[in-house]
Amino acid sequence: MLQDAGATADAGVLGPRLVHLGRAEFARDIWSRVPLLTRDASDFSDLFSPAAVDELVSRRGLRTPFLRLAKDGATLPAASFTSSGGVGATIADQLDDTAVWRAFADGATLVLQALQRTWEPVTDFVSRLGTELGHPVQANAYVTPPQNRGFDSHYDVHDVFVLQITGTKRWLIHEPVHPAPLRDQPWTDHRAAVAEAAEGRAFLDTVLHPGDVLYLPRGWLHAAEAQGDVSIHLTLGVHTWTRHALAEQLAEAALALLADDPRMRASLPPGPDGPAGEIDDVRARLVAALAEADTAPLFHRARRAQARPAPLGPLTQLAALADLAPDTTVRLRDALEPRLEESRLLTRVGWLDIPATDLPALTRLLDGAAHAAGDLGVDLVHRLLRAGVLVPAGRR
Repeated sequence: MLQDAGATADAGVLGPRLVHLGRAEFARDIWSRVPLLTRDASDFSDLFSPAAVDELVSRRGLRTPFLRLAKDGATLPAASFTSSGGVGATIADQLDDTAVWRAFADGATLVLQALQRTWEPVTDFVSRLGTELGHPVQANAYVTPPQNRGFDSHYDVHDVFVLQITGTKRWLIHEPVHPAPLRDQPWTDHRAAVAEAAEGRAFLDTVLHPGDVLYLPRGWLHAAEAQGDVSIHLTLGVHTWTRHALAEQLAEAALALLADDPRMRASLPPGPDGPAGEIDDVRARLVAALAEADTAPLFHRARRAQARPAPLGPLTQLAALADLAPDTTVRLRDALEPRLEESRLLTRVGWLDIPATDLPALTRLLDGAAHAAGDLGVDLVHRLLRAGVLVPAGRR
């Protein structure tokens, strides 16, 4: 499902920043199959840094669960590092930077979760990577004191790219005990097998240095320990769509079709043997519905729900409306996942019915390029700006 898997490594963000492979090669040989270690992949200081950690913890007023603390394989209770927001803030669970500091000094790992919602450089990078991969992506940062391990060996139910920001960290990777787990199949379902496998010979035993990237498909066991200095790494979690997910949507679409079949809505015959004589007929009708079902609307709706569009500033948007003129240039807001179904535009911010006269202009907008409002129709542009679908061309 990697989109536009071209032969070069310099298109998008995957090739030039995360792996030294073209997307076609990565998709063919690595994706969802085996780990990949890339040395000196990139300088990630533009994405995250120690200063970013300090600002997020001490100045942004974050609440749980945007931060977790972990020590010796266990997660600390949120009440141990949160407190009231103080005068004017009726919030009881904001981060207490003093408590966070004391826990960190005592060996706890800081886990800054969902950084795509709280740190702009990560927001932009994750949005671009998710668009490129065709799978939703989230970002966490792990800040580990020297010689400490935050979590014991485990596996994730999503693929990850580990980006080492500062310090060094030793990673022990073991082969899966439950390959390609689904999202409802966590490692705790196989706790004994994971613990046993983690005692065996590692598939990969390596130390990540700043600029290194480690790709792990879901299901691969891993544990990491900081070395001589504080270690900060970003984990980009890729929540992969699976064939099983498509099968679920196919079944849902087929059942929706069967709801229109009076025979399928009829009651089963009375008596204990009533269902037995109906199975073959129901199976045949279900198979026929599966052959007819169209999963595209379900898939695109689910995909839109998995992520958020690019941030939208209300004051900037209001100024764009006030200054709207025929020579104003506008573009689609990033990460909208727009889809035109007949005359209805569906996006992550809702849907709009578009008059037939405006459909040619809307089709031009879907190319993602900047366009002059006068070329599209000022009234259409006004409507789409108000809906949060378009933004000024200088904005992302």
